[in-house]
Amino acid sequence: MRNLDILISWHADWRALRVVVLGLGVSGFAAADTLLELGADVLVTAASASESRLRMLEVIGGRFAEQSSAAPIPNELDEFDAELVIVSPGFGTDHPLVAWARARGIPIWGDIELAWRLRDKVGDPAEWIAVTGTNGKTTTVQLTTHLLVASGLRAVPAGNIGVPVLDAIRDPRGFDVIVVELSSFQLHWMPRTGPGAMVPLASTCLNIADDHLDWHGSREAYAHAKATVYANTKLACVYNRADLATMRMVEDAEVAEGCRAIGFGLDTPGPSDLGMVDDIIVDRAFHDDRHNSALELTTHGELAAAGLASPHLIANVLAASALARCAGVAVAAITAALSSFRVDNHRMQPVATKGGVLWVNDSKATNPHAADAALRSYNSVVWIVGGLTKGVDIVGLIAAHAPRLRAAVVVGINREPVVEALARHAPEVPVFEVIATDTDEVMAQAVKFAASIAVEGDTVLMAPAAASMDQFADYADRGTRFASAVNDYLEGGGNDDDTTPAPPSAG
Repeated sequence: MRNLDILISWHADWRALRVVVLGLGVSGFAAADTLLELGADVLVTAASASESRLRMLEVIGGRFAEQSSAAPIPNELDEFDAELVIVSPGFGTDHPLVAWARARGIPIWGDIELAWRLRDKVGDPAEWIAVTGTNGKTTTVQLTTHLLVASGLRAVPAGNIGVPVLDAIRDPRGFDVIVVELSSFQLHWMPRTGPGAMVPLASTCLNIADDHLDWHGSREAYAHAKATVYANTKLACVYNRADLATMRMVEDAEVAEGCRAIGFGLDTPGPSDLGMVDDIIVDRAFHDDRHNSALELTTHGELAAAGLASPHLIANVLAASALARCAGVAVAAITAALSSFRVDNHRMQPVATKGGVLWVNDSKATNPHAADAALRSYNSVVWIVGGLTKGVDIVGLIAAHAPRLRAAVVVGINREPVVEALARHAPEVPVFEVIATDTDEVMAQAVKFAASIAVEGDTVLMAPAAASMDQFADYADRGTRFASAVNDYLEGGGNDDDTTPAPPSAG
């Protein structure tokens, strides 16, 4: 078997290396495409794949072996005699194909490790800024990239955000900085030491809360995966002062000599922090006189004008500003760039206002921690909640926000524990249960329920605190269908027929 430790460059000899790629989604196809470009012999296996990707795989010279319940380990895999397995992020440690590879002693890499080893294809390798956390990753990655680009750097967002890192490192234009969004799945497969270990310029874990416990097996395993983001960081580990777990991750991390710990938070910052003084967002970390004064980045009013005034979004601004400052972005460039940034769709996105009722799409709130941030932003909420809960307990979220709930509309396949938790911890709150199973009907019914009880001053907030794949393609599909249902209902003047059930009794 070939010595894989020497494969640490695009220009190493990857020819005829026998590689099995698990999965043919976005990252799986990018891995297969990259390896075939390098001259490797690639066999992809998955339980399903789109026709278009199967055709493209054939065109570029790859092979495909379908996994099925009857043949969880396709015969082609044993015949192939793989020297390396590349695993797509969603494959858990207990997946039969992962167990097969381990039983045979075949090295397993994730797509991020492969990209790190190959990052020198286009001239000098780009610096990497690594971002993870239970919530806020995408917004922070987009913000950081926006600040870097505004300062004149060639930067791109990549990773879990949608653009595979393997595509970014192969872009012929090259980049100064790649801002990498990393999921806990990707970090699980990332080594902390050795030739494949990432060495980011700067890194952050924005926050940590229960999520994906069904995949990782425990909160401790989930947090351990997240903490990998800080390993080997060169310049600064950015942590959340309001989340002590992230500070402990930094304290425990093995980093480069001279690497700094930079805190961010909504309170008054210390000499190595970013934070707020009254309504001014300030930097005391990257300032020659940081023990006596601070640099003004922006104000709460300016952030409000850009739609960034919610507490969790201000935290994202602070984290992104710290990461950008690590890359040398000037204060003036940050101040100017923040005024032109807009949050991505499906994250605290206003959909409509009618009759004094605000309708908000926060479909990206796929866990209780994200939903908590959304709920805190409004005083009186008709809450659309539920979906695929991923083994996470929603009780604490309901208990914390019961006083602000006018009503709850429960959707998804895991409705029972949500309804039970509402009955126990918010007994005065009217609860509607959407029993529709047709994807086209779920949000239409949820909107009708919400409209039947919302009054002037309320916010109808779709922040499900759960994943979407039980009834929708993804969170974007769920959010788009919600927005469409809201607009259809409001443009139709409301539902004047007698098909919308009356509000139920409390509890």
